[in-house]
Amino acid sequence: MRPPPTAGNHGPPLNKLIAVAIDKDRGSQVALKWAIDNLLARGQTVILIHVKVKPSASQPPSHTTSRLNQMSDASTDGSGMSELDPQLKELFLPFRVFCTRKDIQCYDVVLEDVDVVKAIVEYVNRTAIEVLILGAAAKGGLLRFKVKDIPGNVVKGVPDFCTVYVISKNGKISATRSASRLAPFIHPLRHQFMQQGNAKSNTTEDSLNTPSRGSLSGIPKPVSDLPMSNLQSDTLNMKSPFTHRKGPNGKPYEISQPDTDISFVSSGRPSIDNMFPSFADNYDSGATPPRLSGFSDFEAQNFEPIPLGRRSLDIMPSELSFLSMEGDRASFSSTPDDVAAEMRRLKLELKQTMEMYSTACKEALTAQQKAMELQRWKTEEQRRLEEARFAEEAALALAEKEKAKSRAALEHAEAAQRLAELEAQKRINAEMKALKEAEERNKVLNKLSNSDFRYRRYTIEEIETATDYFAQANKIGEGGYGPVYKCYMDHTPVAVKVLRPDAAHGRQQFQQEVEVLSCIRHPNMVLLLGACPEYGCLVYEFMSNGSLEDRLFQRGKTPPLSWQQRFRIAAEIGAGLLFLHQSKPEPIVHRDLKPANILLDRNFVSKISDVGLARLVPPSVADCVTQYRMTSTAGTFCYIDPEYQQTGMLGIKSDVYSLGIIFLQILTAKPPMGLTHHVERAIEKGTFNEMLDSSVPDWPLDEALNLAKLSLKCSELRRKDRPDLSKVIMPELERLRTLGEENPCQSPLYSSGSSSNHSQAFVSQASQHE
Repeated sequence: MRPPPTAGNHGPPLNKLIAVAIDKDRGSQVALKWAIDNLLARGQTVILIHVKVKPSASQPPSHTTSRLNQMSDASTDGSGMSELDPQLKELFLPFRVFCTRKDIQCYDVVLEDVDVVKAIVEYVNRTAIEVLILGAAAKGGLLRFKVKDIPGNVVKGVPDFCTVYVISKNGKISATRSASRLAPFIHPLRHQFMQQGNAKSNTTEDSLNTPSRGSLSGIPKPVSDLPMSNLQSDTLNMKSPFTHRKGPNGKPYEISQPDTDISFVSSGRPSIDNMFPSFADNYDSGATPPRLSGFSDFEAQNFEPIPLGRRSLDIMPSELSFLSMEGDRASFSSTPDDVAAEMRRLKLELKQTMEMYSTACKEALTAQQKAMELQRWKTEEQRRLEEARFAEEAALALAEKEKAKSRAALEHAEAAQRLAELEAQKRINAEMKALKEAEERNKVLNKLSNSDFRYRRYTIEEIETATDYFAQANKIGEGGYGPVYKCYMDHTPVAVKVLRPDAAHGRQQFQQEVEVLSCIRHPNMVLLLGACPEYGCLVYEFMSNGSLEDRLFQRGKTPPLSWQQRFRIAAEIGAGLLFLHQSKPEPIVHRDLKPANILLDRNFVSKISDVGLARLVPPSVADCVTQYRMTSTAGTFCYIDPEYQQTGMLGIKSDVYSLGIIFLQILTAKPPMGLTHHVERAIEKGTFNEMLDSSVPDWPLDEALNLAKLSLKCSELRRKDRPDLSKVIMPELERLRTLGEENPCQSPLYSSGSSSNHSQAFVSQASQHE
């Protein structure tokens, strides 16, 4: 008898109801094989469930089974499935034969419904099935349904007292769901299975000890019918990528099917050994072969008409000849009736004699088998006694060791408990202290925030009055931070930037911009006049000529900038950026430098704005130092440092890359997309003069070419290849600005009086991020 499943197996105790959903597909066969190998013990009963789909939904659902008490080892008719139709017989027969070979009893259940999942779930609820095994859905699904995942829906629908295993085609568990509670009731099937299992085990023992008169004791049983000893599949606790992993497309890995299959069993295959051909002939008519009925069915057969043993075959000819001689003699002296009566008497005596001889042979063989069994049992008992004695001695020694360990562990646990109590008390004290410090720190911060006089505080009422309650007529721009309005405050034109409610990280940008602009002052940095921190409003000086981007692309039909103004603006941008990089105590990196954030006042003096994304970096950061601040990438596409965008490592040379792109746009007045590539190709081909802004007719070509080459160096992909701002870039920009001052524009296109007519209303102050 196979030992009951333990924790190492997947199997539950023997008294649980175990069911396997079957169909004609290979997945059902693999599921049954897995259940027998991992969950079922010899002599245990498994329920085979098959759902017969109704052809239409007009008929009411029926959950009655075609045969409710169909056991594989019961004394039924030849096939064991006389009440089922031929298709169901053909479906169930391979599974029943395989169960019989494994000494497993099976209970056939046929459900009829239009929904397979509903039928299985209702049967599980009605019968209190505690373990359910299903084959994984193939391309066509389980139970011939191709429109949905039957195993997945069953796993979701079964009650929580049922454990479900879904077995893949390679014999591995592809999905499982454990039970969370016991079954609410015990179905009578469980008692029936237990009684039948006990009855069969008792019958098997009786047949081994005292065989019946009609049993075949003189012939050895086939190997497949002998009791199996110590055969049980151990399930390894090992995960397989084919069952616990999935491919890139979200589907499980496919694996080739194993060779083991139960489909080799044929309904017409005779199962009797070739040593008894006459027995096989008796079962060729379609009856169940003797091997399918288990060990007890062999003993139930009546083999009296067949002479058994070699000595019986040797005696029969002599006795028959003797009888024939006696009959001949009687024929000379007796009448035909007397001869016939004598022949009948002799035949009856011969039959009785043969029966007695056969019984004697059987009893002799049985006695010999009993003696051998007793000898084996005696040897086994002696071995077990020795093992038990050794095990008892080892257990006593182990018990002494465990006692010593437990005493030491108890002492250690007491010491650990005392230490834990001390640590808990220390932690509580530390938490209370930290809480008090946090409260005090918050109070100090609140006082500092309320008494921060680094910038002027405006009330929301003052801003609403100045902007005419944010009227659309005063709106001059819109950006990622929020709308920008032009108004007058204290008789001075100002630009008010208002935080939009849904602006991402708007509060952080507001705080950053206030912190930076309120602490620094530079002619080329936009001037922050004040703020309203409660509503996220920033008040700047009004830049009447808009942004550098508007002037380069001549938006609003404004005249182009002269080359003298462009060289001066480039030098002013570099000076303002250098001021940020040299700020104390830590350098400031702008991170979003672009023409839209360079504003021009009424005299075309450029000023850097929109420092809401600026970050402080350690003062030790230099060209040869790799101590950069790890931060999330921020900025505008085409102006972001590629190395910063790829690695997140921020440094002061990240702004140098953006500066190079701005200088190329100052020279060409073209969009930034692919600008470095086009300028580099034009320089190589000698057609750089065609890349310059055609609206400026008197470009100094040599100086423009030098600025373009310097810009290309600034926009190198690797940070270490870019030049230093203070030592290389600024000297060249100062030289270009001096050249422009020495050669003033003969007919200036912009004047301070008319510049306000071409202003683009401070669009860049809206923090336009792409």
